[in-house]
Amino acid sequence: MKIVPDTSVLVQGKLSELIVTQKLTDATIIFPRAVIDELQAQASRGREVGFQGLEEIKKVRSLAGSHRLTLEFTGERPTLEEIQLAKKGRIDALIRDVARKENATLLTGDYVQALVGEVEGVAVHHIPPAKRDHSRLEAFFSPQTQSVHLKVGVVPMAKVGKPGAVELVPLRKKALEEEELKTIIDDVLSKARTEEDTMIEIGRHGAMVVQMGLYRIAICRPPFADRLEVTAVRPIAKVSLQDYQLHADLEKGLLQSKGMLIAGPPGAGKSSFAAAVADFLSGKGKIVKTFEQPRDLQVGPDVTQYAPLEGDWAKTSDLLLLVRPDYTIFDEVRKTPDFKVFADMRLAGVGMIGVIHATDPLSAIQRFIGRIELGTIPHVINTVVFISAGKIATVYELSLTVKVPSGMQDADLSRPVVEVRDFGTKALLFEIYSFGQENIIVPVQQEASPLAALAKERAQQVLRKYDPAVEVDIAGGRVIARVPNDSIGRLIGKNGATVGELERLLGMPVSVEPLDSTLKREVVWSFEERGQNVLVYVDRSLLGKEADLYVGQDYLMTVFVGKGGQIRIRKRSPAGKRVLAAAAGKALRALV
Repeated sequence: MKIVPDTSVLVQGKLSELIVTQKLTDATIIFPRAVIDELQAQASRGREVGFQGLEEIKKVRSLAGSHRLTLEFTGERPTLEEIQLAKKGRIDALIRDVARKENATLLTGDYVQALVGEVEGVAVHHIPPAKRDHSRLEAFFSPQTQSVHLKVGVVPMAKVGKPGAVELVPLRKKALEEEELKTIIDDVLSKARTEEDTMIEIGRHGAMVVQMGLYRIAICRPPFADRLEVTAVRPIAKVSLQDYQLHADLEKGLLQSKGMLIAGPPGAGKSSFAAAVADFLSGKGKIVKTFEQPRDLQVGPDVTQYAPLEGDWAKTSDLLLLVRPDYTIFDEVRKTPDFKVFADMRLAGVGMIGVIHATDPLSAIQRFIGRIELGTIPHVINTVVFISAGKIATVYELSLTVKVPSGMQDADLSRPVVEVRDFGTKALLFEIYSFGQENIIVPVQQEASPLAALAKERAQQVLRKYDPAVEVDIAGGRVIARVPNDSIGRLIGKNGATVGELERLLGMPVSVEPLDSTLKREVVWSFEERGQNVLVYVDRSLLGKEADLYVGQDYLMTVFVGKGGQIRIRKRSPAGKRVLAAAAGKALRALV
């Protein structure tokens, strides 16, 4: 029996699988040199499939002696032109020629190759892609898991919680073995070859990024990493713009912006906000596209997600200008060419929303300085939204004017100045201008208005009669009263009667907000069924505290934490049934 395998069988590891399962013995395996050279070319370009195919041949060689197999290498070596035309079927044709000449059976996992072989009269054995278990990786995730970190010789770890309240927890006691992790990787790659919702976004020597549905999976191998490693990231919730509870004027202003930056540190929730803005704009009848690599924004089907065309964002932008979108989400702006593409598309009239890593909103602006002309920046970016712990922390707006910079007196020193203002209060915070040969950012010192100080003092006198712990600020012509969480209802009053009376006394609008130190935070819990009750356990130190129980985002009930950190709920009650089902499915949340 003579067998000629093609590249698809080798990359999928099917040949060694047939040998190990004793389905292929006492045979001569003929490797066409075209297969070897194609795999070598793929590996030389850093493509993971090249290394997989060569490793498979190496494995088959090690199995040959014990399974009575003879290995031969034959056929013509492909020319450079034939290797370059591999995608058009030239290499596959050379492989079929070898099978015909040797009177051998062509072993392939490619349906088109099998079909053409049958047309040409070549004996073909087609091995369709096997159904793989894709749940091995997903089994490491719970509803609150942000990311899973798998490495050979290390206990599997996961980051659990929401932005701003994330902890790293071990998933089991046993360390990962190399074979187990390789099986998980094979499952992912087999899905990438057979299913439309899984794509290899980045392929390099020793590294690969795969987008598998909601999961962004980074695979690192030696020599790039010291040991085999897989990191899988997944959004834990899809949010809408309404979830950010924006003021109406802020929402309107943000969405009228044609050049917006969404900034924040890694894991802060920038991409979630960008996806929410994209869906909102699409729902308002706007044509929205995205630039992504990998394509992991959770957007609706109306929003088309583009990758770099032939590895170049500039080519993608050339195509996109012909499509004429209203808005483009650029996730994420990192390298100098990215900044230039972002600026070119914005100046061409496309609404641009860029996602960028930054430690503070000013750092996001600084990353554009030097990459595009200073005077052009306000025409490219007019709004900066800084996200922290999943919430909007700061919003800046930019404008260009010609004036004497703050702190200077001589009129001859007037120059173009980029002003950075607070979006809500319009207060001038920073000025950016050229001084000598340098572009500098200067904070503007705001002098406290005597009238504002008097208004704050008066507001404190009135509000402290309702709660001595109140903290008062005056911003944008509004009194901001921050009180303990349990005092909010008392200060607002029934149907807003109390806060309405306060606004009449002070002559200013009053916003009531909770003190951060009194907000409830999500805690770790466990549960068990005992008799007629469901017992939810939290930390013993929370004895006597109020606990709010949620199923996902839906509020369920408020209960007190009892002795030993125990929350007792009747199993047969409606609430008990929901708590039991949510706890079993890991969807229960406890906030104390």
